[in-house]
Amino acid sequence: MNQVIELEGVAKRYDTAGAPALGPLTLSVAKGEALAVTGPSGSGKSTLLNLIAGLDKPTEGSVLVAGRRIDQLSEHALAKFRREHIGIAFQFFNLLDDLTVTDNIQLPAQLTGTSRRAAAARAGELMEMLGIQKHARAYPGRLSGGERQRVGVARALINRPELLLADEPTGALDSASGAEVRKLLIDLHRGGQTIVLVTHDLALAEACASRTIHLVDGHLALDTYAQAVR
Repeated sequence: MNQVIELEGVAKRYDTAGAPALGPLTLSVAKGEALAVTGPSGSGKSTLLNLIAGLDKPTEGSVLVAGRRIDQLSEHALAKFRREHIGIAFQFFNLLDDLTVTDNIQLPAQLTGTSRRAAAARAGELMEMLGIQKHARAYPGRLSGGERQRVGVARALINRPELLLADEPTGALDSASGAEVRKLLIDLHRGGQTIVLVTHDLALAEACASRTIHLVDGHLALDTYAQAVR
């Protein structure tokens, strides 16, 4: 099975005199897997996500995503790589309030040079798939939390990334909106999308992930596979 993520001996230190915030850690994620990363605050979850996203670089070890050694790329090359290969759904959505839903979703595609017509077609396809097409001309401030997270996921998927990273995607939502996003992640995984989900919510991990790792003090304490995703 093709590996979308390959981390080999990865460690991250913010203080050279102290223990590493993460690792050393060796981890691979196969194409089509939905991996949940759990653990207490300070366990290294966000550090791991940032290293996979290329938002931070390891102190030691190598990080390959979609076959590229991203820890060796320049900042400019990293930004281009993320736009083309990685989608990120944030806890607090990070939508632009002065753009419509459609324009928010289209923006990453236009940044890669996709024509406005092609970007609009892809955005329309995603809005229909995610059940938000009726909000196409609305502004984010008029949407519920669950709807805004769906817009964030659509934006993350606009460039058909090999990898979707979801950072506490239900952390800022009420229970009803959280249930909507949970179903969305399950559907995306069933459709073959490779996902890495960072969450404190063990119920979310159990519902959405085919595999769960648990970090403690920057180290891998548990690595389990689900029998099936419900």
